[in-house]
Amino acid sequence: MFQSVMTPVLAMVGWTLVMWLWMYATRLPAMQKAGIDATKIQQKGELDGLPIEVKRIADNYNHLHEQPVIFYALCVYSHLVGVGDGLMVMLAWAYVGLRIAHSLIQALWNFVPVRFLVFMLGSVVLIVMAVRNGLALL
Repeated sequence: MFQSVMTPVLAMVGWTLVMWLWMYATRLPAMQKAGIDATKIQQKGELDGLPIEVKRIADNYNHLHEQPVIFYALCVYSHLVGVGDGLMVMLAWAYVGLRIAHSLIQALWNFVPVRFLVFMLGSVVLIVMAVRNGLALL
């Protein structure tokens, strides 16, 4: 099971759902405390009064729908064309680990230089995955 490049995809989906739960577990009580009526919100700016700690978690949840889309596409492509070998599986798990680290850094600490370094390492992993898939076409 852990030898498939699709297992890290499931792990990434699972982590995204953990962040979704964490977002609502913090956002809803914060909205209630701030007196924000969810039925009257018309734009994102109306949530600006929420504590930064709550907004960072929501921001990270949104980030998990940005760059990881490339990860999902690369893993599915690797699986379908048979490039999902041991190295690709290790790269996929490395990316998942880096995204989890990125989430925790952003949600709990948000020291941007460290967060950026982790983001860049994840980007390098994606580039290596993409190059390996491209080379497999040759």
